[in-house]
Amino acid sequence: QVQLAESGGGLVQPGGSLRLSCAASGSIFSINAMGWYRQAAGKERELVADIPSGGSTNYADSVKGRFTISRDNAKNTVYLQMNSLKPEDTAVYYCNAKVSHLESLRVVTRDYWGQGTQVTVSS
Repeated sequence: QVQLAESGGGLVQPGGSLRLSCAASGSIFSINAMGWYRQAAGKERELVADIPSGGSTNYADSVKGRFTISRDNAKNTVYLQMNSLKPEDTAVYYCNAKVSHLESLRVVTRDYWGQGTQVTVSS
């Protein structure tokens, strides 16, 4: 099993910044992509940004130029730096990791989710 521990959410004024962190721990052979999703009240969960183990980053159009995703492979941790926050960024943010396990000499990949952290942008 793998656990994802998120931190960094909170209340911030419009134009402010927050940094989210998500650390993966447990039975990990390797981590493929890591990413952040969000779900606002009454809306479906949507991708915010993701970052493969060795490839380029991917962002939702609504956050391009304001958010930056990065990861520390040695710490199995992904970060989301959020700048110029807007009220429409208010949501619960979820960390996601696609983790590979070595099981009976086979590599099996599973999706894991964090518990979510609330981000509220309001004056």
